[in-house]
Amino acid sequence: MKQVLVIGSGISGLACAIRCAKLGLRVELVSPYPSERSQSVMAAGGINAVTDRCEAGDSVACHIEDTLKGGGFLAGRDAVTGLCGHGAEIIRYLESIGTVFSVNAQGRPNYRAFGGQTYKRTYYCGASTGKQIVTALVMEARRFEAAGLICRRLRSCFHSALIEDGVCHGALLFDEGSGALEAVCADALVMATGGQNALFGRTTGSTQCDGYAAGRLFTQGAELKNLEFIQYHPTTLLTPQKRMLISEAARGEGGRLFYDENGRRVYFMEDRYGPKGNLMTRDVISREIDAAGRPVFLDVSFLDGRIIDERLPEIRDLCARYAGIDIHTTPIPVQPSVHFFMGGLAVHLNHETNIRNLFAVGECASIYHGANRLGGNSLLAAIYSGNVAAEAIAGRSGAGKHPDFGKMLREERGKLEKRRQTDSRFPVMYVRDMVAETMQKQLGIVRSEKNLADGLEDVDYCISVAERINYDPNVMPYFNYSLPALLTLARATLQCALFRRESRGAHYRCDYPETDAAYQCATLIAYNGGEPRTRLDKEGEYES
Repeated sequence: MKQVLVIGSGISGLACAIRCAKLGLRVELVSPYPSERSQSVMAAGGINAVTDRCEAGDSVACHIEDTLKGGGFLAGRDAVTGLCGHGAEIIRYLESIGTVFSVNAQGRPNYRAFGGQTYKRTYYCGASTGKQIVTALVMEARRFEAAGLICRRLRSCFHSALIEDGVCHGALLFDEGSGALEAVCADALVMATGGQNALFGRTTGSTQCDGYAAGRLFTQGAELKNLEFIQYHPTTLLTPQKRMLISEAARGEGGRLFYDENGRRVYFMEDRYGPKGNLMTRDVISREIDAAGRPVFLDVSFLDGRIIDERLPEIRDLCARYAGIDIHTTPIPVQPSVHFFMGGLAVHLNHETNIRNLFAVGECASIYHGANRLGGNSLLAAIYSGNVAAEAIAGRSGAGKHPDFGKMLREERGKLEKRRQTDSRFPVMYVRDMVAETMQKQLGIVRSEKNLADGLEDVDYCISVAERINYDPNVMPYFNYSLPALLTLARATLQCALFRRESRGAHYRCDYPETDAAYQCATLIAYNGGEPRTRLDKEGEYES
């Protein structure tokens, strides 16, 4: 029986593990925490699908076109067609395993309007869609755990892949309890590790998702794609801990953005884009808020109180708890924040990378969203990508006998021990915070050659001292060993943004403000022995 190693137990990792188990494969599901603590539970807005219960006039073809247009026509049509075409099937599956979607008085699904979409097609579970889906998938996974087809491994982190001659044979795993490394061989390795939130400091996402896996795999030969496309969610609430997401659901229910000008409310999105201005794509709204140059507010107080209490309860409670705001009566102060990463590991249609038997699913895989993701498409892509990877793995023969990775294991153990003994005046957390500040400042909503060049200079300095900094034994060991790969990923991201001399989707260059047809293909970057090489995927090496 084939062995599959899945790193990450959020929605995409769970979906992949469950489908693998259904297909008769044995899965080891690895994560530092239970699924209930994954970033997936934070997905509030909903999941897109066109079903036989859709709004009059909607179609799968329309969903495909909205997704391609919203992504600046960088996502491949075949990939997007597969994603959107399976929406109805995925909704039926989620309902069958216990996901309870919101319905109206007649028992029919309630749909939300989300940005960049021609019709209402976003299924939701109040304001906690991600939690509901995670709960349903966890219960489904337990059936296969009981049957011995899924084995969970907690308090463990990915360290590096086991690769020989362009073929992946598993991974080195770091045990947070013992601090030990272990080589785990498998016929396929599936990365479901999310985006690069911690690389940017305070964002809307979980700091568990830091981009280390992508950075480490990059140094091991995996190609990365579209790193420059970083989605800023236009409506977040700043708190001392992090930026709290004010879900697009608020605007989907009719919420209006405005700023104050001499005591008069200016509904700037509606003034510029018409009645549906508040539901433009996230990149457009974020730039408009940035350009306003003054405090912006989101108002839902004019809505019927029952709509707020029944459809937006988490937003209501969040604002009350963290800002003392009663959204029934008071507008919400909002700011854009880093929210989602369209870039990540470059994958083919079957979700395999350029390294055989190494797959990536969910947010860490760059394939469906192009230059900008539509709200509601991420949950759809998480489940669909997990299913696609599982079926690809099941459809090929096992690797047979795996090579002996004892030497690699000993070398990596030696590196960990050496870092524990290193001493300098620069503690690891200080460097991580410094890089996050650089990334936030130089890879903002609006970019320029100078910003990006300054960012590269700052990150290059950090790389130059990375092996000499203080790897504090009082800090969680994972933070110590992950820093070099994070710095490498930071540099690659800045390099890709500098390389793309146009504005498209979430990548806006004030020195190149127009969209250029010459760049209507994905950005690829390869490590190239420590001299990263950036190029455009004009030959269609990946589905892009």
